[in-house]
Amino acid sequence: MRLLAALATAVAVYLLGAVATGRAPQLRRRRTGSGGQRAARRRQWLLQAGADTTPGRFTAACLTLGGGVALAVTAVTDTPVVAVVPAVSAALLPRMALARRRTRRQRAVQEAWPDGLREMHAAIAAGMSLPQAVIALAENGPAALQLAFARFPALLRTVGMVTALEIVKAEVADPTTDRVVEILILAHERGGRIVSDILRDLADATAQDVHTLEQIATDALEQKINARAVFVLPWLVLLTLTAKPGPFRDFYQSPSGLGVVAVAALLSLAGAAIADRLARDPLESRVLAGRRRAAR
Repeated sequence: MRLLAALATAVAVYLLGAVATGRAPQLRRRRTGSGGQRAARRRQWLLQAGADTTPGRFTAACLTLGGGVALAVTAVTDTPVVAVVPAVSAALLPRMALARRRTRRQRAVQEAWPDGLREMHAAIAAGMSLPQAVIALAENGPAALQLAFARFPALLRTVGMVTALEIVKAEVADPTTDRVVEILILAHERGGRIVSDILRDLADATAQDVHTLEQIATDALEQKINARAVFVLPWLVLLTLTAKPGPFRDFYQSPSGLGVVAVAALLSLAGAAIADRLARDPLESRVLAGRRRAAR
């Protein structure tokens, strides 16, 4: 019964934490319109993070991991309530790891754009057309941009330059890429000698943006480490105190102890959510995320 209670408590607190952080699973029956779009966005988010799985399987894996940790901690401490926060942390860990990987991949694309734009500028100066320069970028450019534009040559042959760039922009989902793609589309539509000047100026501006983002991330690193340490250390101490029979385990198995742990768990989760939001990198809004209107 204690194991079942621990598992049920872990699932309940996981859902509570998901609601508090705005990541609550959609339990209602999805409609064909907005529900399908939400599912597509989740699927795209997983692909951007490098996870080739469905949102449902990913959620099931998170819940399974949280339940397993709840059972393991309960078996060690014989105190189900102590397992709540470790179980919730374990259930949220895969999403945190994928979010970090997705951010790293997007940052890699951002950092690669200055060199990529300079290569495109050199290609156009050598006599290539803009589509040829983008194909050369997809084949021989920086590794991050090769991955982002891997489908571009095939898309160019099937749907044309503008639509191919729009598809790449939607798949990468990065503000810097949005700006670059929009300028490439404009340069393709206008053409002329101005394309070379546009690419040179854009490379310089993008390099300055990347340098600013690196400084912000470096300054926030120490605060993130401190916030995680403050969250984890008290629960490690609690696990150590309740790992062996004794007065500590007896207290935390009593109603008073359960109340103390429940209040501490809520405060810890709320504090972790607030600290995570405050320490989150200031990501630029994708003001150019929408699709362009059809060509006039």
